[in-house]
Amino acid sequence: MLDSPRVCVQVQSVYIESQSSPDEERFVFAYTVTIRNLGRTPVQLLSRYWLITNGNGRETEVQGEGVVGEQPLIAPGGEYQYTSGAVIETPFGTMEGHYEMVDEQGSRFRIAIPVFRLALPTLIH
Repeated sequence: MLDSPRVCVQVQSVYIESQSSPDEERFVFAYTVTIRNLGRTPVQLLSRYWLITNGNGRETEVQGEGVVGEQPLIAPGGEYQYTSGAVIETPFGTMEGHYEMVDEQGSRFRIAIPVFRLALPTLIH
């Protein structure tokens, strides 16, 4: 079995105050994902899976093809970046998940997306 391709995922999140309505328990966050292909062959992102957990422990699963309407092909040494959003009912929560990807031989593999926080800036110490 070949080594699975080396892919690095980094995420940064930010609170979007202008679209949020705390009185209505609506907290909007944007997150920017950078996917780097550290391997020697191209890889393609096929689908995504997210587990979003709000501050009360309520979980929401999101899955689908691609990201932001694309299934990017990432060249060796290259990277792909996109920004998306999440809405939760509490001022704090987390997201984690994985991407399903495929290498140039057609072998599918999964890349974990480490847990990251969704939090109002005033809640981060």
